Amino acid sequence: MGKNLAQRFAAAANLFSQGDELLGRSLSHTAFEGPMEELTKTSNCQLALYIHGLAVLQVLREELGDLRFSACAGLSLGELTAHVAGGTFNFATGLDLVAKRSAYMEEACESTNGAMAAFIGGEEAQVRSIASETGVDIANLNAPGQIVLSGATKNIESAIALARSRDIKRAFPLNVAGAFHSRLMATAEAKLRQDLEHADIGCPAVTIIANVTAQPVTDAISVRQTLTRQITGSVRWVESIEYLIDQEHCDLFLELGPGQVLAGLASRIRKGTQVISIGDVESLEKALKRL
Repeated sequence: MGKNLAQRFAAAANLFSQGDELLGRSLSHTAFEGPMEELTKTSNCQLALYIHGLAVLQVLREELGDLRFSACAGLSLGELTAHVAGGTFNFATGLDLVAKRSAYMEEACESTNGAMAAFIGGEEAQVRSIASETGVDIANLNAPGQIVLSGATKNIESAIALARSRDIKRAFPLNVAGAFHSRLMATAEAKLRQDLEHADIGCPAVTIIANVTAQPVTDAISVRQTLTRQITGSVRWVESIEYLIDQEHCDLFLELGPGQVLAGLASRIRKGTQVISIGDVESLEKALKRL
């Protein structure tokens, strides 16, 4: 993640180096070289995603000279990245929060037996009914017909089995470390709440949409509350994108980081939505020409 970007652009390399210095370890080596098993650990992956996304943004700002945007949003961990992009807090504050958040979530995963599963093709009401009957939580409302449930492993297995009799097209377990965005993350939520209370957080300079409300946050109090609740709450991504399109009149989105997952979700949420995905040198060069 981010290797060729850092090799080509000093702005990206400097941000990864700053991250290493603040963390007191070489996260950049893990991000650039792996191994994959190490990079995908919660305590590494969230930090790498955070720095990678902001490294892309930093390069865009330097290359374009005048990059202005009206709103930000991020899916799960990406919400913290969005807050840095939108001026709520600085890179160092965000990095500290991500480091603690990921450590707390990893601890919660290790102390519980949790899992997550994707449900494809069902109506939201159907999936909510299955979640209620099996005692699991709605983790992500990613796109129409794409919902993720989270909870105790045995309950997730029951939910998958129940889906077969409920007209759900597909239901399958996800390869994740634990039950993110569920009640099993309660210990992580409690710990992060304390850190957020003492973090240097201001008011967003642009519209930033919170995952748990799918509405803008306007002050430090609401930022702290929504980032805390997000640990165990649902990521309401469909409503978040719909708000940006309908209320903020966003007609072009930039997806910053590895892959094109958010672009795919956006096209399912609202057909024809324009998204430029930027994560490496090749995609960046194409984006710069277009922008």
